[in-house]
Amino acid sequence: MSTGAATETAANTATEARMPEAVIDDAMIESMRAKVGVDLRIGHSVNNEEATRIAVAKFAGGIGDVNPLWTDEERGRDSDYGAPVAPPSFVIGCFSGIQFGWPGLGSFHSATDMDLLAPIHWYDTISATCRYDGFTGPRPSKFAGRMVTDHFTNTYRNQHGTKVAEIRWQVVNYERAAARGSKSARTPLTIPHPWTENEIAEVERRVLAESPRGAEPRRWEDVAVGDPLSSLTKGPIGLTDEVAFIAGGGTPIPRLKAHAASLVDYAEHPAWSFRDPTTGAQEPIYAVHYNQAAANAMGVAFQYDVGFQRQCWQIQLMTHWAGDAGWVKHLEAQYRGFVYLSDVITLGGEVTGAEIDADGEHVVHVRTFARNQRGDDVMPGTATVALPTADGPSPVRRRARVS
Repeated sequence: MSTGAATETAANTATEARMPEAVIDDAMIESMRAKVGVDLRIGHSVNNEEATRIAVAKFAGGIGDVNPLWTDEERGRDSDYGAPVAPPSFVIGCFSGIQFGWPGLGSFHSATDMDLLAPIHWYDTISATCRYDGFTGPRPSKFAGRMVTDHFTNTYRNQHGTKVAEIRWQVVNYERAAARGSKSARTPLTIPHPWTENEIAEVERRVLAESPRGAEPRRWEDVAVGDPLSSLTKGPIGLTDEVAFIAGGGTPIPRLKAHAASLVDYAEHPAWSFRDPTTGAQEPIYAVHYNQAAANAMGVAFQYDVGFQRQCWQIQLMTHWAGDAGWVKHLEAQYRGFVYLSDVITLGGEVTGAEIDADGEHVVHVRTFARNQRGDDVMPGTATVALPTADGPSPVRRRARVS
């Protein structure tokens, strides 16, 4: 055969990516029921353990947060923190979640409820744990046959044993084969979105005009119910946005590897990977966020964002609005629908209440949204933020730990 002759390979004979597929049965349910309450082994999914200057800068860049408080040492020392500090969402870049149980089912992160308890200073060491709290279901689904919802609790402590955050999160698991064949999974959309040059210029102008409140305090006395939040815009979401989030520590589950290092993992855990039909390479299932073949095999039309990535956007929305002296105490968010590459997301919200809470802090309650260019709210949520007052210490100063 001449060197110019065509040869048949696994890469060019395959027409689509395929992932392991299963249905929910009694044996699977009993196996998962036996795991309820277990503290999971998470070493293969921990990404950052120390909040070094570079780790913090990479994480802030990976979520698109331009607040210099997180990256400028002098700005941190001059703030109420009294020292260089990481964004409160940095815990998500240490450990977020793992692929766990339900072999052969598709899954997506569906909701988060979290408490932010203490600042993370530069060079703090963060230790994470993850407990499997059980599941609800199975229940029928128009999207994909039957579904079950897993519940997890992540706890984060610093080197002093202080709990800095707790995240309670949910993952929906579904029958992947049914999703691929479901008409509801084929809702007609134009993806990627057909932006005009002028529309993109306007979006980017808006992004560049949005800035964090910074050192100017937003005082509790000056906030009223019904006040709108300042907006935060993300997009058009691109491939590099997803790569930057991963490079900053965001949610490779398990941690991404290459060549022999990845093949060893895939040989031990076949459900972690699939075969790319174009390149012939084994790719992680996590590639649904940047590989169209992977997204299609999951029953989704196009590459899409990460749940915890979206969560970081909600936290950034609140820190931008509250200013450097405010403290975001609690957040809750639901992830509805997919944010596809090429989408533009506008985050905002309004103040719904104000009180002095059980901790004696002056707080406001906020309802938040994240709307795409089609008008869908892809992340409805709420937040509780402690704000400084004219005659008391700021919430940040109350929590500051100066070494």
